[in-house]
Amino acid sequence: MADCIRRAARGDQSACSQLYQRFHGAVRRVAQGSGALEAAEVEDVVQETFVRAFRELPRLQHPRAFSGWLLTIARHHAYALSRNAKARARVEEDLAHEVDAAVPALPPSLTLERRVAVVRALIEGLPEGPEKDTARLFYLEGELSAREIAERLGLGKSAVTMRLERFRARVKRELLARLLAAEVG
Repeated sequence: MADCIRRAARGDQSACSQLYQRFHGAVRRVAQGSGALEAAEVEDVVQETFVRAFRELPRLQHPRAFSGWLLTIARHHAYALSRNAKARARVEEDLAHEVDAAVPALPPSLTLERRVAVVRALIEGLPEGPEKDTARLFYLEGELSAREIAERLGLGKSAVTMRLERFRARVKRELLARLLAAEVG
């Protein structure tokens, strides 16, 4: 096993494949054990864990520590995704309650049109850069998943997810600022 780890650290794809075959079940069980992840997120944890591990493998000093090190990466990634999912659910619930209480019912087509206009304006107001590009692909083009955007931009899905989370946080701050300004003004 130590030889396989050393070969993988030097970039030997067959050694990487052997390590993946041997450990992917354990990594998947760690991700599933977090309890809060959906099946697609469990797969993201597995993939991201191995991507990170193979990228950082040359820095691993003791090959015997590989399995514990790998599972620690998996636990950290599963925890981060789980925490983000819970935070996202809380924000969506908070926004749903705020919107229900503050906004009278509109026809669905007008509601959608207004939402698209608000999102478009918020995205266009962002400074040029990766967050704006990611938000534009996800919300305005609307046909790509976070995984597909990651592939298009040459990033990990977690980077795309974090950019979208930052954008959503910005939207929430902007909406709250507008609501407060409307109440004061």
